[in-house]
Amino acid sequence: MERVIDVANYLFDEYKKLSGEIIDEMKLHKLLYLSQRENIAITGEPLFIENFEGWKYGPVCTTVRLHYTNDGIFANNLCDISQESAYIVKSVILQYGAIESWKLSEMSHKELSWRNSRKGLSSDAYGNVPLSLDDIREDAKKVRPYDPIWDMYYDEFEDVEDMQA
Repeated sequence: MERVIDVANYLFDEYKKLSGEIIDEMKLHKLLYLSQRENIAITGEPLFIENFEGWKYGPVCTTVRLHYTNDGIFANNLCDISQESAYIVKSVILQYGAIESWKLSEMSHKELSWRNSRKGLSSDAYGNVPLSLDDIREDAKKVRPYDPIWDMYYDEFEDVEDMQA
């Protein structure tokens, strides 16, 4: 399992490589959430154990928030993430990276995990209730994982393997 700060650092650097732009903090948090959800959808396991909180504009990881700057993620002992994790995060960037931050925020408001973390709060309250990992697992069930590198959904790979056998 990865550390969220290492995933955030990889996401920051890879986004800049692919887009030529610096990722804003809101987009970073939303792509982190989507990476967590996507990893659960593909592997059945979380990418990292750290929590998101149900902030007003969508899921936010306070661990990452403390280390984000426009120049990068600054934390002690940053490590590389595994190739498998990097592949999933890059896939998320390719699928969602071109979407504006506010649109990603709106998308996150449709997630069960975020809605449940906001129960009892007014719409303008910032919020700090952690998103439940079980709720993120429920969100992951509605995802049909897509691989933009191969331009195929994961469930189609079995069909290709069967044809090659």
